[in-house]
Amino acid sequence: MMNISKAIKAYNKQWQHNAVASQGTGDRAFSPHAVLFDMDGVLYNSMPHHAVAWQEAMARFDLDMTAADAYATEGARGIDTIRMFVKQQKGKEISIEEAQKIYDVKTEIFHSMGEAPIFDGVMPLMQKIKACGMRVCIVTGSGQKPLIRRVARDFKAFLTESDIVTAYDVKRGKPHPDPYLMGLERAGDLRPWQGIVVENAPLGVRAGVAAKIFTVAINSGPLPDRALLDEGANLLYATIADFCNDWENLAKCCAP
Repeated sequence: MMNISKAIKAYNKQWQHNAVASQGTGDRAFSPHAVLFDMDGVLYNSMPHHAVAWQEAMARFDLDMTAADAYATEGARGIDTIRMFVKQQKGKEISIEEAQKIYDVKTEIFHSMGEAPIFDGVMPLMQKIKACGMRVCIVTGSGQKPLIRRVARDFKAFLTESDIVTAYDVKRGKPHPDPYLMGLERAGDLRPWQGIVVENAPLGVRAGVAAKIFTVAINSGPLPDRALLDEGANLLYATIADFCNDWENLAKCCAP
């Protein structure tokens, strides 16, 4: 409770500082109306599968990628990750179409591995959010249409397809703020202090922070906590079930 209260006070203080610097009203304060979830590693325990698929696909195109690389670049659009690795390792630029061919191979390998399970705590957390009168949205860097269809199916009690932002919806993916700003727009043209981002990846946390949204990190992978905190996460939990168990405390702290 104390950590949540301190985190919200620090977030509000930063907003007040920004308002003064820009000669704004200074009345912006954390008042969430929607929770914007990342997908892989937050809703689904899918990152181990993604790591294997990335390594196998990249190797077929003579590119080196480790499991650690997969976790470190998670959240970015797949085509952006591929173009970056080609540039770093081969010293050349490739087109979006060329990157898409590699991404298609990665997608095929991933889907051959079966469906990843939903993390414990996700469904009850969404139920609590809905009970508070808040919207649920999903903001993913994925461009895999079968995954998007699965999300819409699995969470149909909490959202519609229009509440899902994918790689197809933005020109600049994470770590840029664009995906989460799009999420705020779809949640009802909300302002940054009216949202909560839930992320598990450094690039995703950076995107949420860049969008000036209160960002909760879930360290569901092998990265050290510091990798998420150093990107500016306001709160950190080991599992999304822990965040679910703490939801009432967060709701109390931001109640009017």
